[in-house]
Amino acid sequence: MLLPFKDHNPTRTAPLFTVALILANAMVFVHQLRLGSAGFQQFVYVMGAIPYELTRFADSVSDTPVPLYMTPFTAMFVHGDFLHILGNMLYLWIFGNNIEDALGHLRFFFFYFACGLAAAGTHILSSPSSKIPMVGASGAIAGILGAYIITYPRARVSVLFLIWVVKVPAVIVLGLWFLIQIRNSLASVPGTGGVAWFAHIGGFIAGALLMARFREKRGPRKAYSAPGIS
Repeated sequence: MLLPFKDHNPTRTAPLFTVALILANAMVFVHQLRLGSAGFQQFVYVMGAIPYELTRFADSVSDTPVPLYMTPFTAMFVHGDFLHILGNMLYLWIFGNNIEDALGHLRFFFFYFACGLAAAGTHILSSPSSKIPMVGASGAIAGILGAYIITYPRARVSVLFLIWVVKVPAVIVLGLWFLIQIRNSLASVPGTGGVAWFAHIGGFIAGALLMARFREKRGPRKAYSAPGIS
C-alpha cells in the first residue's frame, strides 16, 4: 500500500482556492461534530446526495432545506468521519495546488465542481435506487488526480511504503490508485453503502478528459521531476 504525503512539484502561484476548499470542508466538519451523534447523522442525510431522490425528483427519504438539485454540491462538503475528511484533504493539499497552478484560480474553481458533479452522476447511474446518501469531496478530488496524471506523470511523489519513504513517479502512484478503485467497484454491491467507488472512477476520468482538453488548447507544460529515491 502506497500512502502519498508530499509531491516534489513546485508551483508558480499561491493555491488560493485549494486552501479555501480545505478550510471550508474543515469548517463544515466542525459544524457536524457540534451537532452531536444524532445531529451528525441527520446532517449527512439532509445535505448528502441520495440517488433514490435525485432519480425521482422527490424528497422521499429526508426533507432537505436546500433545493434537491443542489445536494450534489452540498454533498461535496460533508464527510462521514475523521478518516474520511483527513484522507480527502491530504490528497487535495498534495495534488490540488499544482492543478490550480496549471489551470488558474477561476478555471480550477469550475473544474473542481465539474469533476464533483461528474462523480455524483456516475454514482447515481451505478446505484439509482440507493437510499444511502453520498457525501465527501473524494469525487471532485479524484478529478484532480486524473488531471495530475495527465499533466505531471513524471513528477515525484513521496509515499510511505511499509516502513520506508520512497519517491515514486505520479503515474505509478495515481495509476495504482485508479486500478484499486476499479477493482473495488467490481467487488462491491451497488446501493449497499460504503465507499462510492464509481464516483471516484467517474471523477478521475472527468478530470483526465478535461485536463487533456485544456492542454490541447494551451499546449503542454513541462512537468518537474525530482531524481532519486529516499
